[in-house]
Amino acid sequence: MNQEINNGAVRLLREFTGRGPTKARSVIDHNSVMILLADTLTPGERRLIEAGKGDHVLKTRHEFQKVMRDDLVKLVEGAIDREVIAFMSANHIDPDYAVEVFVLKPLGQEA
Repeated sequence: MNQEINNGAVRLLREFTGRGPTKARSVIDHNSVMILLADTLTPGERRLIEAGKGDHVLKTRHEFQKVMRDDLVKLVEGAIDREVIAFMSANHIDPDYAVEVFVLKPLGQEA
């Protein structure tokens, strides 16, 4: 399951941003899934950061994450066969990390 989530998240980021992260690690807990991604920024984003536009890069990344939300949720739900009830996402510039967090519907609750 972890590898399916990791590969899928890298693929989706590459499709949406033109470049996927070089590292991905997912952690599946009782009621959550976290994907930690490293080396996510594109060369263009790195140039913007060097030019003092890091806030712009973070805002753009946030917009990508909102647009990717449904695809990421579908990926996690398909991999673990559980419903996602909440999704949160954030990026950090230096060092270059991103995190996608999914809260799962507790087991035993009706759909």
